[in-house]
Amino acid sequence: QQKLHEGVGAEARAYLERRSIKGKTLDDFGVGYAPESRHELMGYLTSRKITVEQMAEAGLIISGPDIATPYDRFRNRVMFPIADARGRVIAFGGRALSADAKAKYLNSPDTPLFHKGRVLYNLNRARKPAYDDGTVIAVEGYMDVIGLAQGGIYNAVAPLGTALTEDQIGLLWRMAPEPILCFDGDRAGIRAAFRAIDRIKPLLRPGHSFRFALLPSGSDPDDLVRDKGADAFRTVVSDAKSYAEMAFSYLLLDERLEGPDDRGRVEVKLDQWVSEIPNEILQRHYRKTLRDWLWNHFAEVFGWKKFNKASGYTPRRLTSVTARGIDRDLLMSRTETELLACLFCSPELVNVYFDPLHCIDFLDRQNLNILQELFSFCSEGERIERSEVLQAMRGRGLDDHVRMITTSMPYRRAIGMNSSEDLEVMFLASLKMFVARGQYAEINRDALALSDDEIAIKEFYDRVTWLSRELRAGPIAGDDSEFFKIAEEYRARRALAEKAEIKRTAAG
Repeated sequence: QQKLHEGVGAEARAYLERRSIKGKTLDDFGVGYAPESRHELMGYLTSRKITVEQMAEAGLIISGPDIATPYDRFRNRVMFPIADARGRVIAFGGRALSADAKAKYLNSPDTPLFHKGRVLYNLNRARKPAYDDGTVIAVEGYMDVIGLAQGGIYNAVAPLGTALTEDQIGLLWRMAPEPILCFDGDRAGIRAAFRAIDRIKPLLRPGHSFRFALLPSGSDPDDLVRDKGADAFRTVVSDAKSYAEMAFSYLLLDERLEGPDDRGRVEVKLDQWVSEIPNEILQRHYRKTLRDWLWNHFAEVFGWKKFNKASGYTPRRLTSVTARGIDRDLLMSRTETELLACLFCSPELVNVYFDPLHCIDFLDRQNLNILQELFSFCSEGERIERSEVLQAMRGRGLDDHVRMITTSMPYRRAIGMNSSEDLEVMFLASLKMFVARGQYAEINRDALALSDDEIAIKEFYDRVTWLSRELRAGPIAGDDSEFFKIAEEYRARRALAEKAEIKRTAAG
């Protein structure tokens, strides 16, 4: 600090001035200057009765059996003291002022006091502001931390030139349950964020995660604060993406996403990635979330419409009809009861599988009324308890029918399931049967009864194509061969109509 304010520190002061670091901030962070000299620090410490061995052990000089004369480690650098959690200086970082320096930034080596993978720069000063703000921001380097402090943002820390380590992740979680990692928005910054994703994954546990703030490309945090003010940086932080969002981007990076084979490949990749999350509860929820986002991504790629409460869009409903040759009424009555029993026992399934549920039309009018009530009630929140659903059904003229369902064998089987996963398997089995026996049968009958009216064919084809994609992309597996046959039939009829039109035109 003394040398920074002497004549020898003029270049260092000019550099700090260009970075708008000055006054109290310099004093608060103890910023100084190491002169361009091989022995000035050694001479000063020797005069204070510090031995060469102590200097070497502290990492302040470079020495060794093959070095005739030890010399200062830091030369012609702006200096940043590195403190432990109690504010005691345990190491230094130096930013080179010479363009010819081999290393732009140089830290002290590991010593008995300092292990760079176990320390965060500015940890001691950021702890209280992080507690007050409810979060901590991890940026890339000393200058970012100091520049943010100059702009009035004090809850920032930085790793010391390394990828985030397990110890540093633990330190961040002690300061906040969901720290924010701040990266440049360019490709290098994105790659650094993705490396952090893999480093964090095996450490994830309920209640502890990370968010990712991506700066405009080419901007450092202190650049943004200096050029556009602290509020611009706070906006970037408030828009930070969740860990799951960044993981999803990571999994889709450079992937081709054009068809069912691509989707299958990405799903396998997704499942493999999720399986490496050690906590089983988190693993289950990440798998569900990422699969749902993958569905939505393909919906955008192929133009599938998905229900959106905000937009008010509702998928069109296909009415069920009687198929020949089977006692369909009895079969569907049992399937409807089983489906509703699962929804009563696990109401969150209503929102998760809204689209395929909304594609079907129950034969039993009371069952359909119950389903409509479930849609309405469950849309009010994501976490609905079983008891709340049954309570909400009372007094709506459905009591006898609800009682019939809740005393049925499917309900007793559903309520006795050991886990929510088992219940979901039961639900999907009944939903798949309903769709396969109902909607597919309707489509086959309609295909046989189609007229030669091109508009009617087009409307039917659009409906079939939409449902085909909806089911094929959603959680229900099934045989889509009938859909493809119908699509081919439409194309053939369209081609014949075009040929007929050409002949009529030629004939005048």
